Amino acid sequence: MRLEWLEDILAIEDTGSFSGAAERRMLTQSAFSRRIKQIEDFVGVELFDRSHKPIRLKPTTKAQRDQIMQLSNGLRQLVVDLRRGESMASNRVVIACQHSLTTGYIPSILRKMPTERDGIYVRLRSANLDACTGLLLARQANVAIVYRTRDEGDDARADFLEEITIGTDRLIPVFNSTVPKAVPEGAGPVEIPYITYPSDVFFGHVMERSILPYLSPAIRYVPKVETALTLAAVEMAVIGMGVAWVPESLALEPITAGHLVDLSAELPVCELQIKAMRLQGNYNLAEETFWSSLRSHRVPRAPLFTAKVLD
Repeated sequence: MRLEWLEDILAIEDTGSFSGAAERRMLTQSAFSRRIKQIEDFVGVELFDRSHKPIRLKPTTKAQRDQIMQLSNGLRQLVVDLRRGESMASNRVVIACQHSLTTGYIPSILRKMPTERDGIYVRLRSANLDACTGLLLARQANVAIVYRTRDEGDDARADFLEEITIGTDRLIPVFNSTVPKAVPEGAGPVEIPYITYPSDVFFGHVMERSILPYLSPAIRYVPKVETALTLAAVEMAVIGMGVAWVPESLALEPITAGHLVDLSAELPVCELQIKAMRLQGNYNLAEETFWSSLRSHRVPRAPLFTAKVLD
């Protein structure tokens, strides 16, 4: 099946006629009709209901429309990628980044990258901390950008890794701003629901080591929901499901909008560093340009700009 055949089928559905589709495909009607006949001969079945005006796909063909569209888009992108060839490879940098940093910090970093003559192709791979490190060590990513706590010393670094600190953040407690008192005072036992993280993810470790041991023993904190996604924790705090400890960079926008209140004055917080890492060795132009940009443009704490990015 050829790319042009898939596009011919979609053109007929869009225009409702062979003549309209032929015009869109920049062919004479007779040449276009011959090609449609060639497609149907190759498949072995009729694909169009010619008795209906305007012409339309047969039900069996229409049922596969989404797959035809996906194949067409995939083949078109494949052609683009193959044509880029070595040029794209030399100008590509793959960045493995923790989910919350992909949302809050990476857009600010990319906006400050210098523009090269042929442009730099950036591929973002969003993952948890261990997966980001694994992608870097497997050379499936050029740079990893991750959170570290301040109590993680230099002994955690490997000799074959180059590492720089590019910014700071804080893990802060937030809650729905319409609730009168998230941490109530007064006599009697009090239970406060909170959003927790799985123990095998980075923020789960931070909670166990730097947050939970410092909570007041006079209040019983009850885990309400567990999630590995900080964005989900933010949204659950917004709707009042419980107190959530989230990166300040993700919470600033809903705090500024009045949807969340910062409870840092009442509950423990954890200072975070944002680290960039890469393997020692030879670097392509895009990687070196990106790394130099990281050195030159340190990211301030908790930027207000946020955006959603696909892996």
